[in-house]
Amino acid sequence: MAGVVRVRAFAKINLSLKVRGRDRSGYHELQTVFQTVGLSDTLTFRIERGPFRLACSRDDVPVDERNLVWRAAAALWATAGRAGSPAGVSVAIRKRIPPQSGLGGGSANAAAALLALPKLWRISVPARTIEEIGAALGADVPFFLCGGTALGLGRGDQIHPLADIPRSAVVIVCPPFGVSTAEAFGWFDAEREAQPAGSRADERPGPAPIIWRYDASHLVNDLEPCVVKRYPVIGELKRQLLAEGASAAAMSGSGSAVFGVFSGSSRAGRAAALLAREGWDALATRTLTRREYAARSRPTEVAGRRRALRRRAG
Repeated sequence: MAGVVRVRAFAKINLSLKVRGRDRSGYHELQTVFQTVGLSDTLTFRIERGPFRLACSRDDVPVDERNLVWRAAAALWATAGRAGSPAGVSVAIRKRIPPQSGLGGGSANAAAALLALPKLWRISVPARTIEEIGAALGADVPFFLCGGTALGLGRGDQIHPLADIPRSAVVIVCPPFGVSTAEAFGWFDAEREAQPAGSRADERPGPAPIIWRYDASHLVNDLEPCVVKRYPVIGELKRQLLAEGASAAAMSGSGSAVFGVFSGSSRAGRAAALLAREGWDALATRTLTRREYAARSRPTEVAGRRRALRRRAG
């Protein structure tokens, strides 16, 4: 095993997000369709003496026990029956997925850690245990152990793989602010409570068995209206994406990122370039199938300098 392992942690968008009320534990019951896209963070895991260490290219990302990568490491360490705090590995995160954007960056990073750390620590963890740890870390983490197009039920953590949608060009625009998931659901709850009795989401019957068919012209996000009321620029960005040729546009997750689906990469590239010239953090990417996701997110051993020099000399 090489002493360095690198993993790409890809972002997601929500092609559909419906809030069905709350379960007995008080968690929101969701019906959402996740889709992985080409935007990614890069995590480099390195065997090193001493306590577990975490570093990040962004100053606004915590590098202690608040970070899901740290919590994933602690859970795996305990699962392996090792005493004390995790040790022997450092992790460097190069962020491209903005925090609090609704693109799942923290959850994707946690999934990357769950796949990479057992290799470096030389521990065997059953896939089912990895999934259980992921669900305990956060509702989106189980999806990032699957990728592609998938239905999320329950808190979003009950993952059911779907047929991959046709390859689509996507433009993602990230405003210079984040949206707290807790706040977004709080706003949703407040507006739901103000609705007449009988029309509230938690009073609807539970969802029937679902046959989901992709329709790029109809993206649904139940959280979008209440978030746009507080951040009107999200609605403005959505309208601009549609004006630039997107077949559909929506806020991803609880925001703040907005995405547009385009018929081709050239049109998406022009739209992203125009938005970037106007000062927005915009990029053109595309959807990833489940097979592509599995291949691109696989932990990869990185040859050390000596090994690379030996290969060059040979």
